[in-house]
Amino acid sequence: MNDWHINTRCLQEGWKPENGQPRILPIYQSTTYKYDSTEEVARLFDLTAEGHMYSRISNPTVACVEDKIASLEGGVGALCTSSGQAATLITFLNLAQAGDHIVSSATIYGGSWNLLDVTLRRLGIETTFVDQDAPAEEIARAIRPNTKALFGETLANPKLSVLDFDKFSRIAREHKLPLVVDNTFATPVLCRPFEHGADIVIHSASKYMDGHATCISGVIVDSGRFDWTSGRFPLFTSPDPSYHGLVYSEAFKEKAFITKARVQFMRDLGASMTAQSAFLLNLGLETLHLRIERHSANALTVARHLTQHPSILSVNYPGLEGTPWHNLATKYLPDGTSGVISFHIKGGREAAARFMNRLKLAAIVVHVADARTSVLHPASSTHRQLSDEQLVQAGIDPGMIRFSVGIEDVRDIIADIDQALG
Repeated sequence: MNDWHINTRCLQEGWKPENGQPRILPIYQSTTYKYDSTEEVARLFDLTAEGHMYSRISNPTVACVEDKIASLEGGVGALCTSSGQAATLITFLNLAQAGDHIVSSATIYGGSWNLLDVTLRRLGIETTFVDQDAPAEEIARAIRPNTKALFGETLANPKLSVLDFDKFSRIAREHKLPLVVDNTFATPVLCRPFEHGADIVIHSASKYMDGHATCISGVIVDSGRFDWTSGRFPLFTSPDPSYHGLVYSEAFKEKAFITKARVQFMRDLGASMTAQSAFLLNLGLETLHLRIERHSANALTVARHLTQHPSILSVNYPGLEGTPWHNLATKYLPDGTSGVISFHIKGGREAAARFMNRLKLAAIVVHVADARTSVLHPASSTHRQLSDEQLVQAGIDPGMIRFSVGIEDVRDIIADIDQALG
């Protein structure tokens, strides 16, 4: 890995053209790859040689983007997926099987909550949701002998609370568990979870990484530092019958997790990223360091303005001085806390809907974290499937609005907010 600063890596890592090759990452629009002998193909299927056999499992364009994101996060490898949900699903299926258990922060994205609480439960994997701001002893009490991971979000969607990495990584180490972190809102430009004790990072790359709402995509990144041989993870230390008894912890060492995710679950689930999506994602990554700086600066200005408005009850933005997570934000995200704000309007759900319907620059979309300012009502959309009790656990009430501040002129964003508030 180069010693370049992360701003340079956004542009220079991944595709590295040789003499006479295209300067820009090519789109390898092919499902399959030609070889000169059956022996070469056999080695690919035995996982004893590197190369591409079929684009469901790997593709040269996608591989370059995986290398870039692994470099940005400081990991040993990455796996791009068809969506952030696919990245989350493959991560937990790679760690756990029927009869196992996960401990998750309650303040997570609604889609992740449904995946853990409904779909994985149907597959026999249970999840206990905890208050991430609770004392370490209370969180640790949720861990069972069959627990396989701790999970949280760097910046919670939509509550905007900040994960206390030191606390969670300490709990994870004491119980020999991997800490899985969704780093979507922060991006590696603002926070690199591996530097704070995380073991696996996931992203909905459809958000700031893409930055332009052009493609649904996700990614898993492996730190390469977790010890899978403690006896707690037989999936990594037992022979895999689908590869003639191969043992991942022995054959792939520090890359055991990310290799198993690819050759087992990408092989079987087929949630692969297309070459076209990888090309678009790479274009977004090249300007990520510039955009996230503007997003964060604009959001802080908007958050400060909202705190002074008589129609606003409260504002959640960890970059604001005096907010509950400001000290954690200063510690883990000193260069900014993204462009996403959540706030509460006086008058509850009806007032929130009236405000959103009157916006002109900000668009009501089921999306967040791209270049254009957008707005969403979590209780009636992304977290609609949660019960009232679960909404409270997730830090959401009917009057909460999630406001994704774009990179437009901040004066225009504020003017739009003021006219909508009346």
